[in-house]
Amino acid sequence: MALDKLKEWNRKLPKCQEVEFDDLETFEHTKLKPLSVTLMVEFKSRRILGFRVASMPAKGLLAASSRKKYGYRVDDRAKARRDLFNEVKGLISSTAVIRSDSNPHYRSDVKRYFPKARYEVVLGGRGAITGQGELKKQVWDPIFSLNHTCAMLRAHINRLFRKTWCTTKKPDQLEKHIALYALEHNRRLATARGGS
Repeated sequence: MALDKLKEWNRKLPKCQEVEFDDLETFEHTKLKPLSVTLMVEFKSRRILGFRVASMPAKGLLAASSRKKYGYRVDDRAKARRDLFNEVKGLISSTAVIRSDSNPHYRSDVKRYFPKARYEVVLGGRGAITGQGELKKQVWDPIFSLNHTCAMLRAHINRLFRKTWCTTKKPDQLEKHIALYALEHNRRLATARGGS
């Protein structure tokens, strides 16, 4: 319901000229079962255009423990990103500027779904203590709109807190929770700008 309303809301607005996207990482019940939330926002306004939740394998020091306890975990990030791009391409100008961090998997999908867009890759910075690690220590963050929105998601959705007792048990419920937040987030931004 909220996801449908979010899509309807976004379709009423002019096409975006500049957007930013990246993945926010969280987990399903335990850090051994990580999830990725691919999020796309309009530059400056910080309006959330869309998002997708996807399973991903654990990495780093948790990878071996995750495989031992839960087996190999499917990596659905690429499919989720493509589904998101397919959904939001009608909201974005064909010649828009699209920005993301330097993840090597992003470029081919951006070119596939937004062939005339100008794709800009920015170097990611180290996370600051403030903003749940989403805001960066550098003086000027080139994808601030996205990182600020991710920090707000973590601050307002208790299951996304870095340290919490509230965890996601089912990824589809996380998706519904984010949809509720995104709809209210966009409404508040529009109200602050004097929109509907």
